[in-house]
Amino acid sequence: MKLFKFVSTLGIVAASAGATGTMAAEKDIVDTAIAAGSFKTLVVALQKAGLVETLKGKGPFTVFAPNDEAFAKVPKDQLDALLADKAKLTKVLTYHVVAGKVMAADVKAGPAKSLEGSNLTITTKDCVMVDKAKVVKTDIAASNGVIHVVDSVLMPN
Repeated sequence: MKLFKFVSTLGIVAASAGATGTMAAEKDIVDTAIAAGSFKTLVVALQKAGLVETLKGKGPFTVFAPNDEAFAKVPKDQLDALLADKAKLTKVLTYHVVAGKVMAADVKAGPAKSLEGSNLTITTKDCVMVDKAKVVKTDIAASNGVIHVVDSVLMPN
């Protein structure tokens, strides 16, 4: 019941946010992702991992957020298994987050320490890549950080 109420509340937030995105900086990372409408799988994963409150926290955080299309690239049986394994899911999701608010103009090539503890590899040669995921949209501002959209789900070693 609690999860249903939470999901129901999320639907209201997403519906009231509108399509302009002008309120994004007033919303935290989770509410910004919900309002965008293209991170439904990520939001479900955050709920299952118990990370919603963390990403609603003070931060600041930089999230390399896989959109729904990125999650669709993961074979269904693998995605279902990941969503069912809270420890592994938490490890994967925290691998997408670095401490601090790093805007696109400030991104530098090299290692970046994820909240999971491993280093992400950032490259900037022809486009910005995080490990093997391409950054497809940048600088989605939130009150407690920033979201950069990636086209693949990142997997820690």
